[in-house]
Amino acid sequence: MNVKEEEEDASVLKLGDEFLKAKCLMNCEVSILLEHRCDQLKHLSDDSLKQLPQVFEKALQYVKRFSRFTNQDAVKQVREVLSRYQLAEYELAVLGNLCPETVEEANAVVPSLKTKGRSHDDEAIEKLLNDLLMVKKFE
Repeated sequence: MNVKEEEEDASVLKLGDEFLKAKCLMNCEVSILLEHRCDQLKHLSDDSLKQLPQVFEKALQYVKRFSRFTNQDAVKQVREVLSRYQLAEYELAVLGNLCPETVEEANAVVPSLKTKGRSHDDEAIEKLLNDLLMVKKFE
């Protein structure tokens, strides 16, 4: 008997077994971690001219470019704010990375917010977006 594997579908949070317990990081969090690691490597290296691996440099450039938040306190606040809304890790990371401005945008980039049986009505999503905007304003 051949059992067909179900396809992954982010719109209903079917992300695959490896993501069931995975912690997703926002670009701004990855940026902080990579910068810290970069500082460590430079500090440990006797040769100040020694280059970091190209993939490391490119990853750091990418997350810096696409990070919506740069201040460490703001990054912490974003995760705290989004964590209040019982979001899946994937949803939290996408919303923190993209910072949609309207409920329609939020639902378009994270369709799982509207999954039947979840508590994310338009009013709750609007509050979430306003909370996110407040962090961004005061960064």
